[in-house]
Amino acid sequence: MPFATWWRGDPLPDLPPQPTFAAERSQDISLIARLTELPESVVATRFQHGHHPYLAVIDEQPAAYGWVATQQGGISELHFSFNVADYAIYLWDFLTLPAWRGRGIYPHLLQEIIRQEQMIERFWIGFAPGNDASEHGIRKAGFEVVGDFVIASDMRIAGLTLFNTSVHARASSAFFNLPVISQD
Repeated sequence: MPFATWWRGDPLPDLPPQPTFAAERSQDISLIARLTELPESVVATRFQHGHHPYLAVIDEQPAAYGWVATQQGGISELHFSFNVADYAIYLWDFLTLPAWRGRGIYPHLLQEIIRQEQMIERFWIGFAPGNDASEHGIRKAGFEVVGDFVIASDMRIAGLTLFNTSVHARASSAFFNLPVISQD
């Protein structure tokens, strides 16, 4: 599973305007449950664990959402969790609703989260291998794809492969608390 990062001070590329786009944190458990197709109890538990969702709207209609982890992040499919440092957040579980796909909403939502989370220095996000649309949106928002998880034969994450030797890439080892297995 490749991952990317953006750090305060990195450039934020200009995106094509979305005149009626807005994004903000949402506390509406029932709305988030409906959009994510999760039970309200699961949404409430995410809030209790320090996660909060951002909701993107176009013409006042929900168009996309994404979650911000502030204390602990994880990848449930790989049975992996990690602590999130005070100066960082982990972005996860993003979805553009079907009616709004292909309109460039995802990079706008990512950049708006960066703008609103002013106290955060480092943002981290992963995407499923082969999910070209997600990777494209992440890169378009200004994130640098810096590495990939090394998956052991028992389907646990054993370490990282870094795509370059940048400071951003090297910092991923500390963020995820994993050893660097290789560098491309």
